[in-house]
Amino acid sequence: MKSKNLSKTIKVSLLSAFALILMFFEFALPIFPDFLKIDLSDVPALIGAFALGPMAGIMIEFVKNLIHFAVKNQTAGIGEAANFLVGVSFVLPAALIYRKNKTKTGAIYAVICGIISMGVTASLLNYYIFLPLYEKVLHFPIDAIVGIAAKVNPAIKDINTLIVYSILPFNLVKGLIASAVTILIYKRVSPILHK
Repeated sequence: MKSKNLSKTIKVSLLSAFALILMFFEFALPIFPDFLKIDLSDVPALIGAFALGPMAGIMIEFVKNLIHFAVKNQTAGIGEAANFLVGVSFVLPAALIYRKNKTKTGAIYAVICGIISMGVTASLLNYYIFLPLYEKVLHFPIDAIVGIAAKVNPAIKDINTLIVYSILPFNLVKGLIASAVTILIYKRVSPILHK
């Protein structure tokens, strides 16, 4: 039993390290404002959640963000808290669904549910918690964020349209990319994680 727990801890640690590295390789898409950047750090968390269970995915999300906060703290932890909660909202439902149907079809259904959960959760958290925190803690007005986003999409006029035309689609695209990568590589890496 101790050997099995140690093995799982090592696997979670390695996947967390990969996730952390991937956090530093972020890129912007021209259809979104520059402050919204995509990285593939949810891929190791989703792989870990599929292979080792939902708690492993949550731990990978937690560890990568904790270390990222310690190493590159640019947002007073707000960005890392957002990344953790939104990542968990993606990984957890996907892992719970996949656990009941471990087939390719099951995986596709699981990630679709995860993507939807991620989009909705990111929208609600940004509207009610994270954008107000950026304004209060970092003194970065929501109006300024709206202004930056409006340069990319003129339909963005206020916080509501920012969520609908920027935050929601960004997280759906991010989830779709992470899901596609996971489905492409999962069967190749899962035998290593199941040892």
